Amino acid sequence: MSLLTNVMDHSLDDGYAEATARKAAAGEGGLPRTLRAKLGLAAGLVLAALVVTVGAAQARVAAPVVAKEREELIDRIGRETDAADELEKSVDELRDDVGARQREALKDSGGSGQADLVGVLSGAVEVHGPGVKLVVDDAKGTSDGGDANPRGTSGFADTGRVRDRDLQRVVNGLWESGAEAVSINGQRLTALSAIRAAGDAILVDNRPLVPPYTVLAVGDGKGLKTAFQDSADGVYLHVLQESYGIRTAISSEDELRLPAAPSVIVRTAQPITETAQPQAEKGTS
Repeated sequence: MSLLTNVMDHSLDDGYAEATARKAAAGEGGLPRTLRAKLGLAAGLVLAALVVTVGAAQARVAAPVVAKEREELIDRIGRETDAADELEKSVDELRDDVGARQREALKDSGGSGQADLVGVLSGAVEVHGPGVKLVVDDAKGTSDGGDANPRGTSGFADTGRVRDRDLQRVVNGLWESGAEAVSINGQRLTALSAIRAAGDAILVDNRPLVPPYTVLAVGDGKGLKTAFQDSADGVYLHVLQESYGIRTAISSEDELRLPAAPSVIVRTAQPITETAQPQAEKGTS
């Protein structure tokens, strides 16, 4: 209690009080005493007040302009967003129209059975039926900072990441084993599909995919599964699992549904006639 009483009775420290008394005795501190000093102080206060007043006035004048520009920018963003949405809608409608025309062209190319087969093999129509579901994923604990180079000629690398060449071998192995239609992560593959790498990302037809990679293949379910596992590409996938920890799971399914390819290029081939052959190929007598 004595300490609290002392603090309340002597709110100003003795050292500060002594310094203040010393400055007062020496004529230092406090307000200016000479007329020149007082005029200088008054001029400084007037200048500071003038600066604050001018700044406030400018801010008040500019506020409506800034608010108007902000509203115009918001309106412009809204209009551009609506225009982009309309363009995207138009693109979707045109893509659907192109797909419908392509399917119609395939139907007109021959008999009904042949047209259905061509549509399935080209990826122009969606398919469903039994098949194989194969899930391929990176090894546990694999970081994004691994080696980004595709696998070398030996077929393997010192990382636990799935590479584009791995998916290429998986897909080719499924085709070779008897698959009639294949998709990766819901994206249908065709004879013109490309599986490539961009850094650590895997692109299918220039669309990036993220693991796990779910590969669906329509065909003879159990027979397709057995044929793939016994193939060289199935053994390759097994070695990846055993040596690098890449996770795989394969199962035969009674019903799979694969979407149609988003864009199918219709191409036709014509035999080269005798008159159309180059002169160099005809030979001379």
